Amino acid sequence: MLAGNIDQVVTLLDGIIADYREQRSTLAFFPALYRAVTLRVRTGIHNGLFADGQRMNRLDTEFANRYFVALDTWRQSGEVPRAWRTAFALEKRPSTMILQHVLLGMNAHINFDLPVATTAVSADAGLPGLRGDFLVINDILAGALDEVQGVVNQFSPLLDVLDRVGGRTDETLCTFSITNARDEAWHEATRLAAESEESRKRSILSLDRRVAMLGERIVVPGGPCGVAIDLIARTENSDVKAIVDALVAV
Repeated sequence: MLAGNIDQVVTLLDGIIADYREQRSTLAFFPALYRAVTLRVRTGIHNGLFADGQRMNRLDTEFANRYFVALDTWRQSGEVPRAWRTAFALEKRPSTMILQHVLLGMNAHINFDLPVATTAVSADAGLPGLRGDFLVINDILAGALDEVQGVVNQFSPLLDVLDRVGGRTDETLCTFSITNARDEAWHEATRLAAESEESRKRSILSLDRRVAMLGERIVVPGGPCGVAIDLIARTENSDVKAIVDALVAV
């Protein structure tokens, strides 16, 4: 299951969402968010928002294919990078918030997949020319996440408890920042691009371990944040189909 362009990315995401929605699986939450962002990126490409729309199409496709490969492999054997294993395994964990499912997917995809995909796409022209378009994605992602946050709030009436707890703790879940994650992804891509092929392989393995550790802290943050998560999860709406439908409509 690989996409050849951004249109095929959307098609494949639609199929994944439909399958997991029918199964009432929480693994539908992340691709539903991902679809919303991808649609906005595609619109930006068509409207000339990026300096190099064709390159952005390639980056979006390369990026998405890493998720598709991880998901296919998880379904077949479970032998996926640790960062994705942490995200996919959350499906079976009780007392887990909608937000945790979304953040675990973003953690694996942005912190682990994005640096590798960015390095691959920029191999010929180099990274500097990609920087501007990379930053445009930050604005697109922020806008989509604002709408997604509104959807999650509809199904998670006590979610604002995290805001109050987050001001008094450094726990990963309460302070997770998409902007910081993408900034770190750019930093990692810059480092990977400067390395030899053999060194890059070792660096990717190290990155996978670090991203997985971050994911584990999102799953079980402990402290005040952990207490808040337990309360929030127990009061959330558990209608997976309704949640997915609302996310897809974003």
